[in-house]
Amino acid sequence: MEKERSRDDLKSLGNKTRYSENYDPGVLETFENLHQENDYWVRFNCPEFTTLCPITGQPDFAEIRISYIPDRRMVESKSLKLYLFSFRSHGDFHEDCVNTIMKDLIKLMDPKYIEVTGFFTPRGGISIYPYANYGRPGTRFEELALRRLEMHE
Repeated sequence: MEKERSRDDLKSLGNKTRYSENYDPGVLETFENLHQENDYWVRFNCPEFTTLCPITGQPDFAEIRISYIPDRRMVESKSLKLYLFSFRSHGDFHEDCVNTIMKDLIKLMDPKYIEVTGFFTPRGGISIYPYANYGRPGTRFEELALRRLEMHE
């Protein structure tokens, strides 16, 4: 018997897109992981992420990469797109954006492991690439997070 995924509780998928004017983690949605018995990676790449400098109000541009090992719930991709878009008028430092994204996704999904990297384009001749990760405490994924952090560029 083939497993079926219920989409009845997804509000964004298949409906007219409404973009939030402000940072809004409330747009994030999840669905059930049908392969909970497997450990596997899911990667999202958002090459058109924008936010505002909290000091100057000037736009900052980045590529945001999110990789995670799901447990019971997975983030729905359109809701993730709308969430990332909600940073467009939000003013935060690069490091804060990356950590906020990671923490919001942890709260949403409770993944086994997650990492978020921001590849921000240069401003004033300097590029900033913040990286944050998390592994579920007391599991081998906590050890994975420590190893990946220690080995990170």
